Amino acid sequence: MTASSAEVVIRPARPADIPSLVRLLALLFTLEADFEVDGGRQRRGLDMLIAHPLSRIMVAERDGRVVGMCSGQLTISTAEGGYALLLEDLVVDEDSRGQGIGRRLLDAVAGWAAGYGAARLQLLADRGNDRALAFYHRLGWRGTGLVCLRRYHPDGSGPAPDPIPS
Repeated sequence: MTASSAEVVIRPARPADIPSLVRLLALLFTLEADFEVDGGRQRRGLDMLIAHPLSRIMVAERDGRVVGMCSGQLTISTAEGGYALLLEDLVVDEDSRGQGIGRRLLDAVAGWAAGYGAARLQLLADRGNDRALAFYHRLGWRGTGLVCLRRYHPDGSGPAPDPIPS
């Protein structure tokens, strides 16, 4: 069985997947001008996402190897009067692209969010990543009139600890 014909399993990420997910994020962040590859930060974020009850990382696994991932977090939308899903990271290994894995990962995270009643799905994509933008467009995603802005905490302290008690 060739790599492209081997069965791909979509499942929730586990802590043991984190090294593979860090590798995938490094691939993604080399394409995105706004982010830097920093394995320590990425590990912390992945740990938090896996542990947080309102987030989900789905992975695509082929022959015991993680070949793709998609992460999402539920936010509360006043416009929707309920949850909205913010898709954070979607990346598939270069040798596994064009096989429907990205679509399956998106569908899996969207299905998870639908269980919480999420009415809207949203994501950010690098405006220079034409391949990704074409992919999202083919799947029915459309641009909005909104502009993404960001700012870091003024005292430089970095991210705050997770406020959700265990």
